[in-house]
Amino acid sequence: MLVPRPTYLQKLEKLANKQIIKVLTGVRRCGKSSLLQLFQQQLLADGVQPEQIQAINFEDLAFSKLTDYQELYRYLSQRLLPDQMNYIFLDEIQNVPNFEKAVDSLFIKSNVDLYITGSNAFMLSGELATLLSGRYIEIPVYPLSFKEFAQAKPDQSLQESYQQYLLRGGFPFALQLPDDESFRDYIDGVVNTVLVKDVLARKDKSDSTLVRRLAAFLTETAGSLTSPKKIADTLTSMGEKTTPNTVASYLELLENAFLFYRCDRFDIGGKKYLSINSKYYPVDISLRRALVGQKRPNKGSRLEAIVYQELRRRGYEIYVGVMQQTEVDFVVVKDGRREYYQVSLSLDDEQTYQREVRSLRLIDDNYPKIILTEDPGHFDDQGISQVNIIDWLMGE
Repeated sequence: MLVPRPTYLQKLEKLANKQIIKVLTGVRRCGKSSLLQLFQQQLLADGVQPEQIQAINFEDLAFSKLTDYQELYRYLSQRLLPDQMNYIFLDEIQNVPNFEKAVDSLFIKSNVDLYITGSNAFMLSGELATLLSGRYIEIPVYPLSFKEFAQAKPDQSLQESYQQYLLRGGFPFALQLPDDESFRDYIDGVVNTVLVKDVLARKDKSDSTLVRRLAAFLTETAGSLTSPKKIADTLTSMGEKTTPNTVASYLELLENAFLFYRCDRFDIGGKKYLSINSKYYPVDISLRRALVGQKRPNKGSRLEAIVYQELRRRGYEIYVGVMQQTEVDFVVVKDGRREYYQVSLSLDDEQTYQREVRSLRLIDDNYPKIILTEDPGHFDDQGISQVNIIDWLMGE
């Protein structure tokens, strides 16, 4: 079952037939391959002939001989149709050493429209960035948003879908799994694959136990300020001796594998970025099932992680706000416009409400200030909006 993803398809449709390489990046199993299949179906429906499309998935052993970049170029170029646009889809291209050389040679042909995917940010660094500078556009792909999740389950109420999303997150294939045990096994497999192929394989003398405990720590403490030193001290006290430098190197690998995202701090009053202490958020809340198990979750932290990833999907730059020793969960920027977000399970308690609005009231500008909560309704208090989380997640 392919889950419709109209937002991504619209982006691809706008870029179709343009001489620029479309690079889809994201964690493994987030739906990049399915998205390419959906777009190929759309091309065929628009009148493109099947022979104009070449699609290769480099995780398929049937194409193992094409992991030599020269052989790959030879194979594709021999199948190009003259005087027609040729649509080439190369899935998980990072499995081809020096793939950028084949990609560059295909790119310079006027009748080639090129789409590639990868599950590691390293593919956009080094030689690729140099060789293809200005020739590609990156399209980040994430697991299903709540809106996509809910639309895939039209027989459920939004409240039912929301409760399920809190437990299962948005990995597309998980929608098809009938029971909790199958879901847990699947998510565990996704995490293990990422850790082995995209983290451990990229570090000499890697430590699988350490990296898994680090990933579990980041998942359990999502939304808490931390640093490599704090993490190293905590893991060492738990019996996993390590150093800040080692932790920092693994954090970079986890980010490059799109498994976790770092959110740095921004001093709102001083208008400057702060380099000490950051927050980390998992790419999908389902990760805690694989990394933390059945341990009772911090619901506030889980809600904050959902909001963070939704803001990323919407294309914002995201920071943790600092204002006169108070904190704003998220300061976000897009097209020169700033917004401020607080996230709280409930504001029914007056003391909680005053705590959440305090930092927002200290901000002396007219940009939107929003508190997201599970409470029903939409309220406005002196320019500070209180918005129900389901309404907000469904709103864009």
